Amino acid sequence: MQSHEIDYHIYGEEMQYVEVELDPQEGVIAESGSFMMMESGLQMNTIFGDGSNQDKGVLGKLFSAGKRLLTGESLFMTVFTNESHDKRKVSFASPYPGSIVPIDLAAFGNKFICQKDAFLCAAKGVSVGIEFSRKLGRGFFGGEGFIMQKLEGDGMAFVHAGGTICKKELKAGEVLKVDTGCIVGFTKDVDYDIEFVGGIKNTVFGGEGLFFASLRGPGTVYIQSLPFSRLASRVVASIPRGGNSKGEGSILGGLGDLLDGDNRF
Repeated sequence: MQSHEIDYHIYGEEMQYVEVELDPQEGVIAESGSFMMMESGLQMNTIFGDGSNQDKGVLGKLFSAGKRLLTGESLFMTVFTNESHDKRKVSFASPYPGSIVPIDLAAFGNKFICQKDAFLCAAKGVSVGIEFSRKLGRGFFGGEGFIMQKLEGDGMAFVHAGGTICKKELKAGEVLKVDTGCIVGFTKDVDYDIEFVGGIKNTVFGGEGLFFASLRGPGTVYIQSLPFSRLASRVVASIPRGGNSKGEGSILGGLGDLLDGDNRF
């Protein structure tokens, strides 16, 4: 194996975290800001990129960091290495309510494609790169643009998604149509494209967007029930104007604020 072989356990329901157990000299890479806690004996270092090109000189490091810049992520990642002589544990937390999905890259042909902000952590040796879309429709209307994240290697990786996770095993030629924002990731053999919803009523009054994703098997697809973009838009929409929330949920709403004298002009 090129990647370190790690053990893990996922805790929690709505706000999960993954606990990774490292043997001596084993390591795990993680996105900045995902760290939760670790035991003594672990060494934390900040590196350029994902660490898979650390032995290839300055150009290798710059190329690895540049790939992450294209996906909108930080140039730096954090690697945690067990420098002790015993097993040690380190934990990484979900950034928002949802689920953590363990991905065994060796079982998926050493490659998994996911949305840009889905990656949480992985065994050291896993490459976190970019996947360019060759289809204009997917690039312009797919919700993820022309660039998605690509996880390569033979180790364990962990991705995070909002709400409840649905795993679909598609047979050859089987098609699954999905809201573009609900895709978490899929295996390398899945054909991903964008289709127009169609119909004037659907387009104008449907409220589901103009396009949906078409995923054609064979392969494995992970779907999330609550994309972060949808959660954020609902939160923003529920913020009362002027910062006054006392009338929220009442029958009178804003008129109730006027009647109870709480609105100030």
